[in-house]
Amino acid sequence: MIYLDSAATSLHRPREVIRAVCEAMEQLGNPGRGAYEASLQAARTVFRARTELSRLFGMKDPSRVVFTANVTEALNLAISSLFGAGSHVITTCLEHNSVLRPLYRQEARGASLTILPCDEKGRLRYDLLEQAVGPQTKGIVCTHASNLTGNLVDIRRIGQFCREHGLLFVVDAAQTAGIFPIDMEKDKIDVLCFTGHKGLLGPQGTGGLCVREGIDLESLCVGGSGVQSYRKDQPPQMPEHLEAGTVNVHGIAGLLAAVKWLEHTGVPEIHRREAELMQRFYQRIRQIEGVTVYGDLEDTPPENRAPVTALNIGTLSSDEVCDELAQEYGIAVRGGAHCAPLMHQALGTEEQGAVRFSFSYFNTEEEIDCAVRAVREIAAAETETPV
Repeated sequence: MIYLDSAATSLHRPREVIRAVCEAMEQLGNPGRGAYEASLQAARTVFRARTELSRLFGMKDPSRVVFTANVTEALNLAISSLFGAGSHVITTCLEHNSVLRPLYRQEARGASLTILPCDEKGRLRYDLLEQAVGPQTKGIVCTHASNLTGNLVDIRRIGQFCREHGLLFVVDAAQTAGIFPIDMEKDKIDVLCFTGHKGLLGPQGTGGLCVREGIDLESLCVGGSGVQSYRKDQPPQMPEHLEAGTVNVHGIAGLLAAVKWLEHTGVPEIHRREAELMQRFYQRIRQIEGVTVYGDLEDTPPENRAPVTALNIGTLSSDEVCDELAQEYGIAVRGGAHCAPLMHQALGTEEQGAVRFSFSYFNTEEEIDCAVRAVREIAAAETETPV
């Protein structure tokens, strides 16, 4: 199988990650729940993971790195805590449902919402930011990159805008953590939400959020923490305040190994390689008759984009193309709506969906060329043009 769906989840991971998970399942106990070696070793592993992630994201205090099951849980936690009834929130049409649905729920509970539009290539309309701010505006929640087009959002520009206007800034880094450098301090991010199983190359079931000092969040659930057991409420100190119950120690051990591998390899080098593969694919399919490519690939250097290319072939349903790629060519990609309904509305692809190719550091040039040949052959059959 040629796996080109890394925007959904990483399939090819460093061997160190797999070894770390296996060893953790054999050796690690419950952190903070005992004074014996298995529990202490688990606590050390979790602490080291917090420390490595805080370093990766330019954050000073590792105790404010909170683990969740995924970025969706992290976004729900942040949005439900920060934007209650009476507050106004700004977001964008590039968002995944992991941002949109929590915001819609808060809207139903009395918050108000402004969604910034994009142009015909899926580029955010920054010029409309100023007029979107009103007296009740409390913050901006946005993705760092579209999971459909790969278009990047200038989070440093938006972070500066938020500071100038006294707004909170929450970033969904699902598509960029581990691929692009992110610095919470320089980018002026208040809450950074991430998942472990995509660009960070860790196991599924891992994710979290980094919370700037001075930002208080309320936990989605309360319960055991291993400390202050006689309190009726959740302990106030971080990270226990937002982590009720046993954390995913085995997954976190794998995530720690993944982050160490990223740091050793270098995030810039990883992104350079993925951008190179994406560009190789795009330059070879862009002139194929019947192929429509979405996003700003023509206008933006590949290094300024997430490693994603979305396309359609003629009038074929995107799901039909994905099925043919899988069954006839052994190529795994993603079709349909990609949990990004507003982006499809903006691109006019609500009915057809789109075929998304997303690239990994572990893909090869030969795999890219096979994917190009497959697209060319499917397009030729659709337009009845000899290959």
